[in-house]
Amino acid sequence: MRRIPILATLIVALAIATMIALGLWQLDRLDEKEAQLAVYRANLGQPAIAFPTAAPIPDTALFRRSSAACSSVTGWQTQAGRSAKGISGYRWIATCPGLIVDVGVTRDPKTRPSWLGGSVTGVITTEPSHTSLLSRMGGKEAALRPMLVSDTPAPGLEASSPPSPDEVPNNHLAYAVQWFLFAGVAALIYGLALRRRASES
Repeated sequence: MRRIPILATLIVALAIATMIALGLWQLDRLDEKEAQLAVYRANLGQPAIAFPTAAPIPDTALFRRSSAACSSVTGWQTQAGRSAKGISGYRWIATCPGLIVDVGVTRDPKTRPSWLGGSVTGVITTEPSHTSLLSRMGGKEAALRPMLVSDTPAPGLEASSPPSPDEVPNNHLAYAVQWFLFAGVAALIYGLALRRRASES
């Protein structure tokens, strides 16, 4: 009988141990995310607060109601969005000095809001992320700035769907299961390879 290849076995064992460790880490992240979501849901019933002006936004501020003033609009951006009535379209996001505000949704991509600023009341969330998936995986995502989703749409637009904690992804359990499955499959494949190697000796 051939001897078990020590180097190959060590490499496979290290890979399996790493996958298991990643699965356990995802389970830890699951507990953290569930606690975070519990704070977000509790925020929905909390009184309004002053609008935060800088990132990162504390968990106790997200999904709270707030008011702010846009002295002037210095820029616009569009993102895919959904109205409060559930209709998909393009949401318009205004940049003001010290404020980012979602002023509503339109189904017509050619529509440009004529909103010039003013008082805004709505729900606090974060600005859309433009960080690539590769950068997020590498932990290079910058802290997102606060954004206010206005209750009252700009003229010609429909009010955007208010942000909800239910939209925050929580995939850590699925990721943990995947890592554990990868570890199990790797162990099974290597075990079959060793069995075949022994039968050929």
